[in-house]
Amino acid sequence: MAKRLTVYWYPKCGTCRKAKKWLDDHGVDYDLVDIVENPPDAETIRRWVQQSGLDVRRFFNTSGQAYRQMGLKDKLPHMDEEAMIQLLASDGKLLKRPIVTDGERVTVGFTEASFVPWASI
Repeated sequence: MAKRLTVYWYPKCGTCRKAKKWLDDHGVDYDLVDIVENPPDAETIRRWVQQSGLDVRRFFNTSGQAYRQMGLKDKLPHMDEEAMIQLLASDGKLLKRPIVTDGERVTVGFTEASFVPWASI
């Protein structure tokens, strides 16, 4: 049986809408989770960091208003990974999106190249 994807997105985000359209155009089954209304907890984010192989900093929405208002560009270099994870879990708008997972693999953000493996799910 094919795995079903979970797509953590923000409906007002243009990049998220592009990613959703790409998945729809490729016939991929998925469940949508509004990342702002239902932000992932720290344990989930910790698991995503490990599964993705990405540095936790890659999970920050660096172009977002919350990131800028909190001055995180200057604060992150002085924070340890656990503090960053706790911060990400505190506000869904701090997370780069969409985050797509099948429970084993995780992608952050959207490019067609990064989504190609999802087409074979």
